[in-house]
Amino acid sequence: MKSRTRFAVAMAGLSCILLAPYAYGRDNQQGQSPEGVPHLVKHGNVTQLYVDGKPFLVIGGELNNSTSSNLESMKPIWQLVTDLNFNTVITPLSWELVEPTEGRFDFGLVDGLIKEARQHNMRIVFLWLASWKNGMSSYMPLWVKEQYRKYPRAKMKDGTTVEVLSTLSDANREADAKAFSALMKHIRNADGINHTVLMMQIENEVGILGDSRDRSEMANSAFGAQVPKELVEYLVTNKEKLVPELKERWGKSGFKTSGNWEEMFGAGEQCDEIFMAWNYARYVNTVAAAGKKEYPIPMYANAWLDQECCPKPGSYPSGGPLAHVLDIWLAGAPAIDLLAPDIYVPEYEERCRKFTQRGNPLFIPEMNSGEDGARNVFIAIGSYNAIGVSPFGIDRMPSESPLSKSYAILKQISPIVLEKQAKGEIVGFVVDEKRPVVTREMGGYTVEVSLDELFGNKAKVGYGLVMTDGPNKFIGAGSGFRVRFFSRTKGPEIVGIGNVDEGVFSDGSWVPGRRLNGDENDQGRTWRFASWKLGIEKCTVYKYE
Repeated sequence: MKSRTRFAVAMAGLSCILLAPYAYGRDNQQGQSPEGVPHLVKHGNVTQLYVDGKPFLVIGGELNNSTSSNLESMKPIWQLVTDLNFNTVITPLSWELVEPTEGRFDFGLVDGLIKEARQHNMRIVFLWLASWKNGMSSYMPLWVKEQYRKYPRAKMKDGTTVEVLSTLSDANREADAKAFSALMKHIRNADGINHTVLMMQIENEVGILGDSRDRSEMANSAFGAQVPKELVEYLVTNKEKLVPELKERWGKSGFKTSGNWEEMFGAGEQCDEIFMAWNYARYVNTVAAAGKKEYPIPMYANAWLDQECCPKPGSYPSGGPLAHVLDIWLAGAPAIDLLAPDIYVPEYEERCRKFTQRGNPLFIPEMNSGEDGARNVFIAIGSYNAIGVSPFGIDRMPSESPLSKSYAILKQISPIVLEKQAKGEIVGFVVDEKRPVVTREMGGYTVEVSLDELFGNKAKVGYGLVMTDGPNKFIGAGSGFRVRFFSRTKGPEIVGIGNVDEGVFSDGSWVPGRRLNGDENDQGRTWRFASWKLGIEKCTVYKYE
């Protein structure tokens, strides 16, 4: 896909700084971007978020839906997120508060949130809650709700109308895009130099609930029409690379290159979902593109996932950017930079893998914040090169939560993590009874991670990450695991533990603590991380015969 437009961005401040034009969208991740403005940069197979000319790891958390709708209610939150070791707050911003009267905008809340974030050395990712939130349309302004004929809703199979804006309506799409464009112009003027705002989420967990597709007259007409030429061309061009579920579904028609939706994808709920995915993607793309014309920072769409309790389209929002329709969204929404899973399901690592298919950069805007979340952040960042993680409902979290301890570690080592992500010299993991061993090749060694054993007492769970630190040197962080090394190069085959130091990073510099030996490194046989604490260690290895 090629970016269709090029444009210039004017940055507000004491003087206007004219920035070089550049394209927006997923395909510009390797292109030029104005210095400092948040943008995505691709290093081989790894995509990173750059801010102020340097890679940035989002150590974040998302607020409850209504917390940030009032500046007064936010006052205690800023100190809480500081205590929790966050560097970024993901927070809703609703259409109804930005445009309470048609054509008249109120950016007081936006300015207040940006100002308060700066005062507390925090970054922001705004959630644009507009046409849809969790599949419904409760965040649209009252003037949109009241003019239901002008701004039509979706219909269910039984003919009932639901409070869900139809994706097929030009009026719906244009009203949302107009408001978002005004918002992004204001953010550019208010924040185009300071870069407090890192990214924008477009809508929230889009898709239709209660049915597999919209059954309104407009939707029925579109469903019976020919599949759009743009989608067909994308499918043909990317046929061998499509995600397996979509390729299999299309293949059942003999890979037809023309016909209506059922003729190309077969009748049924899966076909309905593909149809809705295309229409949601095109709608969201229009909104994102309108905003990027004003201020082209990274933009993403997030997904409510299918799961065991809700396996069918309509039991989860049908048409959202899920992994099995990833290609439909890639084709329909080129202005969206990444498709992001909200992971509340137990198969965390599997969902990370699925959402990195087709080169999609990983960002997790919602996940659990308990002990599982505190462990899983290392998987996302260390093994799937996530640009960031963000548990939901952080304003309910205690300041001494397990997540805050993981975040304290990540804040210390994030510059090294970002360097090693780009080089492919990092692994993140959770090891337990279900997955007792994780191996990765790095630095000329096979690195084997397993649960730690202390005098026969095996830890129940271990988690963390391991990175290279130069020839024969490694950095690790985490709890409850041990590491063994095996040679992959010529020369002596046995690998020994040379020395191990615990320590901390202070202002980017390593401050060593105890030299660990004896029981603490299994008499020189393994590199160990105790299960009763979370820490950082450096290890040097050597070879012998």
